[in-house]
Amino acid sequence: MSVYLDNAATTKPCEEAVSAACNAMTENYGNPSSLHRAGLKAQLAVDSARKAIADSLGVDSGCIYFTSGATESNNLALRGASAAYGRNRRKIVVSSVEHASVSETAAFLEQNGFEVVRVSPGEDGQFHAADFVNACDETTCLLSMMMVNNETGHILPVKQTFNAVKRKFPEIITHCDCVQGYMKLPVKASALDADLISLSAHKIHGAKGVGALYIRKGVRVRPIVTGGKQEKGIRSGTESVPLIAAFGAAVRKYNGNIGERFERASQLKNHLVNRVSSISEIAVNSPEDGSPYIINISVVGRRSEIMLHYLESREIYVSSGSACSKGQQSGVLEEFGIRDKRADGALRISITAETTEEELDIFASALHEGIVKVRS
Repeated sequence: MSVYLDNAATTKPCEEAVSAACNAMTENYGNPSSLHRAGLKAQLAVDSARKAIADSLGVDSGCIYFTSGATESNNLALRGASAAYGRNRRKIVVSSVEHASVSETAAFLEQNGFEVVRVSPGEDGQFHAADFVNACDETTCLLSMMMVNNETGHILPVKQTFNAVKRKFPEIITHCDCVQGYMKLPVKASALDADLISLSAHKIHGAKGVGALYIRKGVRVRPIVTGGKQEKGIRSGTESVPLIAAFGAAVRKYNGNIGERFERASQLKNHLVNRVSSISEIAVNSPEDGSPYIINISVVGRRSEIMLHYLESREIYVSSGSACSKGQQSGVLEEFGIRDKRADGALRISITAETTEEELDIFASALHEGIVKVRS
C-alpha cells in the first residue's frame, strides 16, 4: 500500500479539477483573447475561475491575476511593488522564514539597492507583531510575511501584524504568501489587511503550473512579464485555460468546508503526534498551535536522507523540508531554534483531510522499524 504524506509539496488533483482541465483541453480549447465564440467560451471559463477565487477571498474578481504559480506571484508582488513604490522608500521588511521565492527575491532586491530587514522569531520561538512594526519606518515600501510556514507549520501573526503596521504606516504595501494557508485556514483579504496575496493551485488539489496574485484596488504593481495585454497587462502571456479551470474547480469544491476539514486534520495530527511521541528518538518540531496539515519531526541521531530512502523503499513518501530546496537545509529550522543533529534528522509529514489514520499508523510503524534498522 502506497502512503503519500508529502501534500505540502503537492496534492493529488481532485476529480473536479481533472474534469475541468480535460474539458478545457478537449472541448473548450479556444484562446481567451480571440474575438470569436470559441475565444469567448474560453474567456468565460477563465472568468468563472477568477470569480470563485475572488469570492473565497471576499474581493472583487477584477483583483485576481493569474500567474504560472506562487513563485511567480511572489516575484511579481515583491519586484512589482518595489518598482512601483521604491523610488523614495527603499526598505523592505520580511520574516526570516519565508519561502525561497520570497527570501531570494528579497536578496535580489537587496543587491540592487534596497535595504532588507529580516525579522526573526522571539526567544519563545514565535513571531510577534511588535517586532515587525518596530522594523518598519517611513522609508519602508513593502512588508512581506507568509501565513503558514511550509516546513514547520507555524502560523504567523499576519492579521495582527498587518493591522498594526497599517495603523502606524498606512502607505506600506503588505504582501502575504498564503500558499500553505489557502483553503486550510480562513483567508480574507480585508481581515488580513493584505494589499497583495499569493496563491497556488497545486497545493489545494488543483493542477501544477498555475497560481494567482490578489492585488487590492488602487495598489500599483509593475509587471515583470511583458509582451501582451493579458491579465490587464499585469501578466502577459496566453492564459492556460485548462489549468485555470482546474484551479477554479478545486476552489469551488473546498471553499465551503474549510472549518470541517481543519477539524479533521487536527484529529489526524494529534493521532500522529501521539503515535510518534512514544518513540524515544523522535522530537516533534511543529508547535501544538500550528497548522494541523504540516507536522515536522526529527529522528535524533539519524540523517533525514537515510530515513527518507528507507520509507521510500516501503512506498511511504514524506520529505525533509521544502520541495524547492531539493533536500538542502533552508535555515528555517534554525530560525525556530532547531539545530545540529536534530535539524539533520528532520522529516516533514504533510497531510490532507482525506488522509486516514491507517496511513499514519503505517508510517509510524515503518518509521520505528527504520530507526531500529539504521541503529543496528
